[in-house]
Formats: sequence, C-alpha cells, structure tokens
Amino acid sequence: MTEHTDADGEVRRAAAALVAAFGRDDLEEYLGCFREDATFLFHTTGRLLTSREEYRQEWSSWVRDDDFRVLGCETSGTHVQVLGDTAVLTHAVRTTVSTRAGREELRERETIVFTRGPSGRWLAVHEHLSPAPGPGR
Repeated sequence: MTEHTDADGEVRRAAAALVAAFGRDDLEEYLGCFREDATFLFHTTGRLLTSREEYRQEWSSWVRDDDFRVLGCETSGTHVQVLGDTAVLTHAVRTTVSTRAGREELRERETIVFTRGPSGRWLAVHEHLSPAPGPGR
C-alpha cells in the first residue's frame, strides 16, 4: 500500500469511530474524536460553534430543553481526499433522533475535516452538516 491509501484507510477508520460514537449517543467518545479547538457548523444551529466545549454546551441544551437523544446513525457515499496531514471526508448521513416531539429520521450531507496529530492519530477539526437535497435534485 502507498502512504496515501494508508492515510485514506486511517481517516475512514477515524470517521467510522466518530459516527459509531455519535450513533450510540456517546457524547464523550464522540467529542473525543475532535480537537479541542474544532469548529462545528450545523444548519440547525444559528451560529458557528468554535470549540468542543461550546458544542458540548449546545448538546446539553438540546437534551435539557427537548429530551434530545441519538438513536442511530448510518453513512453512505464516503469520499476521502488526503492532503498531506489534512483530509476532507464527505458522506451522506441518515440519523434517527428522539425528542419530545417523537422520533425523526434526518437525512443530511456532511463534511468533516481531519488533521493528523504528532502521535499519528487523525482528529476532526471541523464538521459541517447541511440538509440532503430532496428527490429530483
């Protein structure tokens, strides 16, 4: 294998661990997949979240105010671009959540930017979610 394909596989494994933790509603393990200074841009949140801690506080407000829980998460169509010690991963995301309003399935597109740290571990530095386009788009 070349260095590029090794990195591609490492990024895919890092993303799989991130998605699995999110799908289990394991906030601590999920956030542990990100650098402390990671940024988060979600279509459901009216501002850029500029750190893991800010995201943790936002998540806590969802739980407190709406009984938010993640029930499961699946991805498809994963594409990875490795650019040295940086990688951009894009995929489609189907998430099932529960709130006071009931159970809902969300279909979104996601971009996650990873960077390889000094230890060789790939950590996410940015996550961006947007709604998936509807049929025929």
